[in-house]
Amino acid sequence: MIYSTPPPGLERAPRASLVQLRSFEAVVRLGGVGRAARALHLAQPTVSTQIKELAAVLDLVLFEPQGRGLAPTAVGERLAMAVREMGVAWQGFEDDAAALQGLRRGRLRIAAVTTTEYFLPDLLGPFARQYPGIQIELAVENRDAVVARLERGDDELAAMMLPPSHLPLSRWPFLENPLVVIAPAAHPLARRRRLKLVELTGEPLLSREAGSGTRAAAEQAFAAQGIEWLPRMALGSNEAVKHAVRAGLGLAVLSRHTLAPDPATEGLAVLSVAGFPLRRQWHLVWRQDRTLSLPARTLLDDLRTRLQVRARPRA
Repeated sequence: MIYSTPPPGLERAPRASLVQLRSFEAVVRLGGVGRAARALHLAQPTVSTQIKELAAVLDLVLFEPQGRGLAPTAVGERLAMAVREMGVAWQGFEDDAAALQGLRRGRLRIAAVTTTEYFLPDLLGPFARQYPGIQIELAVENRDAVVARLERGDDELAAMMLPPSHLPLSRWPFLENPLVVIAPAAHPLARRRRLKLVELTGEPLLSREAGSGTRAAAEQAFAAQGIEWLPRMALGSNEAVKHAVRAGLGLAVLSRHTLAPDPATEGLAVLSVAGFPLRRQWHLVWRQDRTLSLPARTLLDDLRTRLQVRARPRA
């Protein structure tokens, strides 16, 4: 009888379960058991038990307290890296399986900054209807969180305005993103036909939270004109910013995509400010050091075709 030697790493069965490893990686990534439990749609005690069992099986200290959350130890960081490498390998297998099945089944992970929620679902809709067997996972976060997801390799594609320069990324600018200054519809500045940016600095500025691409782009524009206009209030969503502006708490810079076709219907006005709208672009980006799956390549081809048709001038 001939016995074959198992490949390296499979001489003995893993002592940790995939469920435990998934929970462990989520706790490392999100910085706490509660946040991991919500992301995994599990009860918090369940995740706590899985982490304790994993540490006991491995006989390792995986976390240490950090403020109100948890931080991985050095060996915990190494384990998290190994789990992510396993995830990339498994994703590669699923991609190969999807290719063999010709887009009848598969999964596509996309990350997107928050402002894209106003238009990205409409762009994904035709693809989702054409390929109902492809499961689309869309994570909507602020820019800093999307960059972190790209660093970890959580997603194949990401939609954002300001791609990071420190990662090996391919990028495709697919849609214009004009940034405008908004005010309450009844504000005296709304009746002015031409304003200089410096004239606005006496008004309170409302902005998105730190880590927002819109906030970063606005701050770059202010700095380019040598203007310091610091936010009086930072809010965590575009809708919250619009509500605060409408309530008369200040002015704001937002993407035109966040506004109704007629902003007056929302009680808002787009101010006529020199240098605005800021002409920016939405990009789809992906890691150059990763091979895109068949679903991701097909989505890119589909969007390129549809957006080119939309952009053609009418005869």
